Amino acid sequence: MVNDPAERITGIIKSFIASPENTLEKWGDEPAWAEPIVGFSSGADPLYEFYKRDIGPFYVSPLEFIGHAYPGEEFKAEDLTVISWVLPQTEATKRDHRKETHFPSERWARSRIMGEKVNIKLRTHVVDRLREQGVKAVAPMLSPLWRGETSPKYGYASTWSERHAAYAAGLGTFGLSDGLITPIGKAMRAGSVVAELYIEPSPRPYTDHHAYCLFYSEGTCGKCMERCPIGAITPEGHDKNLCSRYVNMTHQYVPRHYGFDGYGCGLCQTGVPCESGIPKSMKKKK
Repeated sequence: MVNDPAERITGIIKSFIASPENTLEKWGDEPAWAEPIVGFSSGADPLYEFYKRDIGPFYVSPLEFIGHAYPGEEFKAEDLTVISWVLPQTEATKRDHRKETHFPSERWARSRIMGEKVNIKLRTHVVDRLREQGVKAVAPMLSPLWRGETSPKYGYASTWSERHAAYAAGLGTFGLSDGLITPIGKAMRAGSVVAELYIEPSPRPYTDHHAYCLFYSEGTCGKCMERCPIGAITPEGHDKNLCSRYVNMTHQYVPRHYGFDGYGCGLCQTGVPCESGIPKSMKKKK
């Protein structure tokens, strides 16, 4: 057994995604996700209290999530680690989706539904494996404390954000479309588990939460605005209400064209410089 907990947990996550559990449930059980990356943040990271102040007082901290999962037990925030992962879309899914201009490709819609089923199983798997090793753990997205909320400042919100946890773990920064730009791209989904064990927090190689977005960092790009079929992305940012209304429309398109109950958009995540990695400067060199 690997003694280093970071390596051990990273191995658990990568092994699960390399298993038959990772499937789009079609095309010979084609994988939903490519190889993930994993990062760690402290349960006492000041960012989690900042999220509560900035997003809304309804935001639930790692300490509150684990305390709810183990009532009557005492925990300290500094003894907790938030394990975060990023599941990148496969090359096949990105290739298909890049060609679309109005509605999701079938692979993309399947990654949204079947792929998230994989992500839910992964959260459960990580929690179970940790508990087998005597480590108390909880997946915030599977907790009764998770729910949608309305932020006075940002509108649509929730009591926990996988992308914000990934940001805290050094896995990426936010773009104009609100997507998380990671070293393996913006075309991805994220997951997390809170555990009572100490792991050295991953380096956070940025101080600006928009550091990897070319629109914010150098005033170039804006390709995600061109990709949005409804105009929900502008120089002012991402209109969540307009975006949500458009995504709801795809609830009709996906069943009619692909034969399963699903939805999705994500056009702003492909056909853009940050699709598969941190984008390079678009400024012309003198």
